[in-house]
Amino acid sequence: MTLEKGLATFLNALSGKNRSSATIRAYQTDISQFIAFLHENNVSINTPSDVEKVDIVEYLSALAKRELTGVARARKISAIREYFRFLEGLGIIAKSPTTGIETPKREKNGRQVLRSDEYTKMLSLAGANPRDYAILQVFLQTGIRVSELAHLKIEDIDFIKPSITVRGKGRVVREIALEKKGVHALRSYLLVRGVDSTSERVFLNYQGEPISERGIRKLVVKYRKEAGITKKASLRWDQPCLDTRFLS
Repeated sequence: MTLEKGLATFLNALSGKNRSSATIRAYQTDISQFIAFLHENNVSINTPSDVEKVDIVEYLSALAKRELTGVARARKISAIREYFRFLEGLGIIAKSPTTGIETPKREKNGRQVLRSDEYTKMLSLAGANPRDYAILQVFLQTGIRVSELAHLKIEDIDFIKPSITVRGKGRVVREIALEKKGVHALRSYLLVRGVDSTSERVFLNYQGEPISERGIRKLVVKYRKEAGITKKASLRWDQPCLDTRFLS
């Protein structure tokens, strides 16, 4: 059984337990990103049995280097732990590689997160604007930095896999899977973006030029306020608990 087949079986089991669609999507996103990391960093890994404890430790380290919060990393390891626990219960693997892995601690600086109903309201408000809706969807699904989103190029989008290629700090390149809503949002935006535009960047401002990091921050602050969210918010988002540090 491949890692992807194991994930499909796990998600089907969650559906059979009447877990919410939001919960299932969150598991799918977190585990898919972990599987993508494994394939990118260890070509010898193809099945759940190939995954070792060291692979998970390296993944958590990579997430820390990307500056994901302890809350986000804790959620991801929780999803991975449930995935392998499920496979262990089916007898597909002898022992979960997450055994002995400690859950990352939460930060002590009082960072807040957006609830699912809060970011859902923001998405609803942005629904009439294809560009804004696509920006919010990409953030919700990938948790990439503002700078990374601002510099995302059309050639970085793969609608077949589907995924986006992100070029981060230190010239680190990583591929992040996209869900159907993210794919649809990007397709819809690109259809109305303007065929005459020669810019290689995905997201443009109203002058047809690449949108700036400041422009993205202003955009999200706008929807946060329109949604009636008074807490300080952040663009270091990680679905479903969105870290809310730097938006205000």
